[in-house]
Order: sequence, then C-alpha cells, then structure tokens
Amino acid sequence: MREDGFAGHLVALCTIFVWGTTFVSTKVLLRDFVPIEILFFRFLLGFCALALIYPRMNRLRERRHELLFMGAGLTGITLYFLLENIALSHTLASNVGVICSLAPFFTAVAAHVLLRGERLTRAFFAGFIISISGVVLLSLHTGAHFQVNPLGDCLALAASMVWAFYAVLTRKIGALGYHPIQATRRSFFWGLLFMLPVLPLSDFQFEFSRMAKLVNLANILFLGLCASALCFVSWNVAVRLLGAIRTSAYIYLIPVVTVATSVIVLHEPLTPAGCVGMGLTLLGLAVSEGRAGIFRRGREKCRETCTRHSY
Repeated sequence: MREDGFAGHLVALCTIFVWGTTFVSTKVLLRDFVPIEILFFRFLLGFCALALIYPRMNRLRERRHELLFMGAGLTGITLYFLLENIALSHTLASNVGVICSLAPFFTAVAAHVLLRGERLTRAFFAGFIISISGVVLLSLHTGAHFQVNPLGDCLALAASMVWAFYAVLTRKIGALGYHPIQATRRSFFWGLLFMLPVLPLSDFQFEFSRMAKLVNLANILFLGLCASALCFVSWNVAVRLLGAIRTSAYIYLIPVVTVATSVIVLHEPLTPAGCVGMGLTLLGLAVSEGRAGIFRRGREKCRETCTRHSY
C-alpha cells in the first residue's frame, strides 16, 4: 500500500511538472494558431498516439459505463479547456491562474459528496488556504494585479468546477478496471467529438502548412504526445492510486512550475513575492497531503522517548 502511495505521488508530481511547462509551448504556438486549433490538434495527436501504443479496443462491460467516458471527455477535455481559453480573452491571466487553482477545493467537495472513501480533513482545508495564498503571491510576482472581470472570472470559476467533475468521473472509471490507456483514449474520443460543433463557430482552419515550421511542429508534438497522451494517462493512474482529493492537491504546483520555467527558459526575474509564494504553495501541498501529521507524530514520539529516558 505504501509502495502504491509513493508511486502515485511520483506520477502526480511528474505529470504536474509537464503541465506546468506547457505555457511556453502554447505561447509559441499562439503566433500562428488560435487557441481552439491548438486544443483540437493536441488532443487529436494524443488520441492517435494512444491508439498506436495500445490499439486494442476495450469492450464495455456495461452500456452505462459509456456515460462515464462521455462525461470525462466533455468535462476534462472539451469544457475545461474551452472555458479556460475563453476566460483568458475576457479577464487577466493572473485572475485565471488564481481562480483555476481553486480546482482542488471543488474536487474535494465533489469527491466527498459523490465518492465513497474520499474524506475531507482539516489538513486539506489548512493546506488549501496556505497554497492559495502562495498562488496569489505568484500571480503578483508577474507584476499583474487581480481585477474583478465578472464574465471572465465566472468562466474561470466554471472551469475549476468542471475539472472537479472530471476528477470524480476519472475516479469512477478507474474503479471499473479498464486499462488506463484505453480509458484515456475513449475519453479523448468523446472530447474531440464534443469539440467538433465548436470548430465552425471559431477561426479554426485545417491548414497544415504551419506545421512546416520546426518550432511549431516540435511544440505541437510536445503538447500532443507528452502533455496530452502521456500526462492524462499518468494523471488517471495517480487518481486511481491516491484518490481524487489527494491527487488534485498537486494542481497547486502548476503555478510554481510555471514561474520556475519562466525564470529558467525566459530569463524572467524572480521577485521576493515569487519566492515566498513558491514556499507557501509547497508548504500548503505538504499540509494537504498529511505531511504535517507525520511531523506532529514524529514530535510526539520524540517527546515520549525523552519522557521515558528522563525517569
């Protein structure tokens, strides 16, 4: 059980590291692509990659299971990314970053209500408050200011809630025993299908000449193969091992990875607010994952030992 827990934490950490660096690729691609094009191409490539890696089709044990895959594709693939992208066009990026970091909180509430064995703890809420404080400081590190923009902020909040339902559905799918690659591929299929009606309403173009640029091709491959195909499978594995609540807490680390990457790759300065924000976010994650309880038990054991030797 402990080995499974360690593996789950490691997988979640690696997944978040990749997701935290995707902003660089997206920023580069936005020179030649609109957001919906990046979204569709990356998940189409991810679906094809998963089909090649594990071409075996999974037969549903029950027809009602298809509803879970449809829901996962609609929430985690289509709605979450569309809401987030639209929110970015109506409010500040710092607003979206802070509000989307509320996803672990909504996930915890949804999982507690809809799933068995997912319990809310005081440690989780304490970690949530600490981490959100860190995320706010990280947004201030970029020089941005949190300004209320009702439409964009509400869309970002909706994206956080949608991700919570995706986490719950992923947990339910994981309990059914389907292969992680097959399950992720099926969710991708429904996500792409739900995305199709949106394409004619946007500036989407099937113009593949833009892929001739090596920088565009490299970044699309990174988003499609690593950030989508690989990371969604690994995230689903982490949820299966740790549960929806504990895995979702790692979302707090995305702003930390983003700031660290911007400092290393884009040579952006690291301000004192950024340093404190990173520290608070990491501390909040540790508290949420129960590390504070481990430290407390260690102190209690130390006191017991000292008391025993004092007599």
